[in-house]
Amino acid sequence: MDKYSAVWLSHSSISNFKRCPRAYYLNSMYRDPITGHKINVITPSMTLGSTVHEVLESLSVLPTEKRFAISLIERFQKVWEKVSGQRGGFADQETEDRYKKRGEDMLRRVMAHPGALAEKAVKIKMDLPQYWLSEDDGLMLCGKLDWLQYLESEDAVHIIDFKTGVGEEHVDSLQLPIYYLLAHNCQTRTVKKASYWYIARDDMPVEKSLPNLEKSKALVIKIGKEIKLARQLNRFKCPEGESGCKHCLPFEKIIRGESVFVGTGEYDTDLYINFHNSSLPPSEIL
Repeated sequence: MDKYSAVWLSHSSISNFKRCPRAYYLNSMYRDPITGHKINVITPSMTLGSTVHEVLESLSVLPTEKRFAISLIERFQKVWEKVSGQRGGFADQETEDRYKKRGEDMLRRVMAHPGALAEKAVKIKMDLPQYWLSEDDGLMLCGKLDWLQYLESEDAVHIIDFKTGVGEEHVDSLQLPIYYLLAHNCQTRTVKKASYWYIARDDMPVEKSLPNLEKSKALVIKIGKEIKLARQLNRFKCPEGESGCKHCLPFEKIIRGESVFVGTGEYDTDLYINFHNSSLPPSEIL
């Protein structure tokens, strides 16, 4: 089978489907009838996470002695220029300044406690790590790994996932199993450790138990088959019915023309913002 005819799975698409199949459809399958592009909603929290991740992930391709030669704050300022204003989902300057300061505070923490980021790293040689999860079932698994620390004494790797939010990753999250599968199948070294680094609060990563690889694969294939069946039947219902839920309603607003278009993002995705607290209609928000 051609891999581009397969159903592509990722942690974010699976999470969307589990929360609300309608949100999965609108985010992963629906295309604007005029532009032919997929759609997505930009929020300040998403912008904060993506900019901090971009700064940190860019360090992995640099020699260890050069990673902190330029201040992370300086790197952050340059990345932030691309998302300032409405393009980052900010309704006003005060909101933007508040989120920007949070990002700077996180990066100051990393500069003060670089830990694994000052040591050797492994970089997967794919723009988007991917592999056949099950060719028989037509399922591809893909996703970007934040950081792979190289454990030189064992010739192994340590998965580190950066967390920019305040909430703990849910106990039944599939993020770690999916990242473990990707790291195991998209590079050659053994995965020895995996950690979450909540950089808004912690000075170092918090190690997690590695899941069982075969059980992880079976679980992700099971959900992948559910998604494939829903696509074949074109059945994507919101669990809260016609009224919608917090996961699909932001996309429904785009379709109804109630959102503000702010540009085109990665993979030709049309980006929109929803101003929940504004008394102005979208056409009057500049």
